[in-house]
Amino acid sequence: MRLRTYLNPRNYTFLRVIKRIMEALGIFPRDMIFGLKGLPRYLIDFYKLKNSSKNSKDFPFSWGIYPCLKDRYDTSGTASGHYFHQDMLIARKIYENNPKIHVDIGSRIDGFIAHVAIFRPIYIIDIRPMVSKVKNIHFIQQDFMAPLTEDKYEYCDSLSCLHAMEHFGLGRYGDTINYNGHILGMENLHKLLKTHGKLYFSVPIGRQRIEFNAHRVFSVQYLMDCFKDKYKIDSFSFVDDSGDLHEDVQLLSSDVENNFGCKFGCGIFDMTKL
Repeated sequence: MRLRTYLNPRNYTFLRVIKRIMEALGIFPRDMIFGLKGLPRYLIDFYKLKNSSKNSKDFPFSWGIYPCLKDRYDTSGTASGHYFHQDMLIARKIYENNPKIHVDIGSRIDGFIAHVAIFRPIYIIDIRPMVSKVKNIHFIQQDFMAPLTEDKYEYCDSLSCLHAMEHFGLGRYGDTINYNGHILGMENLHKLLKTHGKLYFSVPIGRQRIEFNAHRVFSVQYLMDCFKDKYKIDSFSFVDDSGDLHEDVQLLSSDVENNFGCKFGCGIFDMTKL
C-alpha cells in the first residue's frame, strides 16, 4: 500500500497507524478514556475509606497515593488470544512427549517458558539478555539468525519457536535488519533439531505482509511451502481473529488458501523433522 493511501484519513489503516504510534510513545488512548472515567469514583472512594478509618481500632496504616483508575472496567482476566492458547497447548504437548532435551527460540519468558519450567528443564536462546536466574531455565544469549556452529547441529530432540520468527530481521529487538531474517532463522531451527525430533512453531497468519517494525504476517500456504520436504506436519491448530482456539484442524486447500479466514490469526504447527 502506498504512503498516500496510509495517510488518507478515511482509511481505517490511517487510524490504526496513528494509534500504534501513540502507543509506541507511551500514550494509550483507551487507558486515558477509562482513567478519566474512573477518576471521580477514585476520589469518592478515597474519602469514604479515609473517613471510615477514623472509627477503626486496628493498628493504623500510613497513607500513600497510587491511583488505579481503569481496573474496575476490565474483565477478571484474559483466557483468549494468541499467547494464552499457544502457550498452554504446546506446554501440554511437551509434557506428554517428555523429550530428552527441549530448546526454545525466542518465546515469551513469562508465558510459555514459565509453563514448561514448572515441570522440566528448558534451554532458551534469545537475542536480548535475561538477568534473572530461575530454576529449570537455562539461558543462552545469541542472535539466532547467525550461522550455527557444527556442535549445535542435531542438538535437541524437541524444539519450540512460538510467536518469535516473525520478528527476525526487523530490528525491533536490536537484531540486524535482514529482509530474509525469518528464512535464516528457520534454517537454523532445522539444523538444531535432531532427525525425527519435534518442532512446535507458531507465527501470525493472514494476508502475507510486513507491518514494520512489529512483525511479519505469513500466509499458511507460504509456511507449508517452507516446511515441505523438511517436516511432517503432525497437527495444525490456529487462533482466529476473535482470539479463540481451533485445535487440530485439517489443512484443506480451501482453508489454506484463505488463511482459515484470519486477517491476523496465529498458526500453530506441531511437526516432526524428516
